[in-house]
Amino acid sequence: MTTLNEDRIPLVHPLGYGSENAGRDISRMANIMPPLGLASIAAFLERDNIGADIIDCYASPLSDPFIRDYLTGQRPAFIGLSCTTSSFLDGVRIASLAKSIEPRIKTVFGGPHVSALKTRILEDFPEVDFCIVGEGEETLEELLRSGGQTGGLPGIEGIAYRDEEGNPFFTGYRKKGLDLDSLPFPAYEKLPGYPEAYKLPIFNYPKVPSSSCISSRGCPYSCSYCDRSVFRNSFRYNSAEYLYEHLKYLKDRFHIRHVNFYDDQFTFNRKRVTDFARKMTDGPLGMTFNCAVRAEHIDSDLAGMMRQAGCWMISLGIETGDEELLAQHRKNADLDMLAEKIRVIKKAGMRVKGLLMMGLPGETRESIKKSMDFVFSLPIDDINVSKFTPFPGTPLYENARELGTFEEDWARMDCMNFLFIPRGMTKRILEKLFTRFYRKHLMRPKILFDYITMIWRSPDSWKRFFANIGGFLRFAATDKRIAGNAEKGR
Repeated sequence: MTTLNEDRIPLVHPLGYGSENAGRDISRMANIMPPLGLASIAAFLERDNIGADIIDCYASPLSDPFIRDYLTGQRPAFIGLSCTTSSFLDGVRIASLAKSIEPRIKTVFGGPHVSALKTRILEDFPEVDFCIVGEGEETLEELLRSGGQTGGLPGIEGIAYRDEEGNPFFTGYRKKGLDLDSLPFPAYEKLPGYPEAYKLPIFNYPKVPSSSCISSRGCPYSCSYCDRSVFRNSFRYNSAEYLYEHLKYLKDRFHIRHVNFYDDQFTFNRKRVTDFARKMTDGPLGMTFNCAVRAEHIDSDLAGMMRQAGCWMISLGIETGDEELLAQHRKNADLDMLAEKIRVIKKAGMRVKGLLMMGLPGETRESIKKSMDFVFSLPIDDINVSKFTPFPGTPLYENARELGTFEEDWARMDCMNFLFIPRGMTKRILEKLFTRFYRKHLMRPKILFDYITMIWRSPDSWKRFFANIGGFLRFAATDKRIAGNAEKGR
């Protein structure tokens, strides 16, 4: 019998649904983000002489034949899969495919979904052999070094597995998080087609090639709707020096011209950001960037420094324009302060993107109207309204059914579907108001003018828009039909 290869592992990012539907996925048309977690793990393993390859099914939906060929040719002893809630079941399908090709292969799952559910995953899904709970680099390396032998597993922190009797067991969280400056830069070169295969949100960048980047892990806040199962209560970040060198590497190696930082709280440590801004100003890289901030951690001086350093757009979590509803779900629910900070950012010369949720527990028609009034009263250039979903690992997940009706359909838990309906609301009403929110935003003269100016401010966005116009129109027609049906059933 052929010996399995323990020196190389494929790391898979599942698509989340059938590949035949990829061309109709509006979220893929608008945004394809590289799997930065897998790229970080691959770089970490390679540095320690363990080979790693990334198979990104989201960027390349027709990946099943490649997976088959890879497993047949390489015969790896392990296969890793990083999953969100909506992509988990597709990951299970890929794990089953892998075991049909090589029954001896061991499947390792990581990501927020398995970090939240831990041993429950092992109880319900025999295709899963191991769950990496929390930060993945060190835990996966130790698991691979152990060969997956049961005797050595209790000593590995951050892993869930089945003991010799077949009982699921969790070894406990890792006691210490990684020093992020000690990590190598993510293995972007292992992402097939990088950077051209990956796209930032349309109209959210000025230049290409562009990329995504993460410079911190965790969040110091504890909002009711946020999953903290991976990094728990920790908050760590790269230094300004590391951050500058990371961007320089992206420019020199891949000619990247714009970066979107996907940190939850980019400006939480003010000194780090001011130091980074000075480096970008004193040693210009010819790059621009976007980031997300919390209103408490931005001010006019900092905004001015960031603009000078190349910041093109800042996103802020508004969530809802109903202050009483907001106070139920996060601390410091001060909409006046939030409005002031939005004006500060805009005055500094940057675009502002508002991030909102619709359908939070306690949501009403009136609270949605307040959200519209709040957003439309401010100089906000772009919005992203997600459909609230109580994900495993969030505080609201545990008692979601007490707060409304909840259809826990993992494959559809992607913030694109109203699966949770707050008490006093209906899905039809939510769909109607969701469509109305976007329609009113997009039809405002200043927003229409802003999109026209994108012809020269973000020409690639318009190219992508026209290249995918059929898909956008189909989505708009579907959205209109849903709203129409909702109107009839009001």
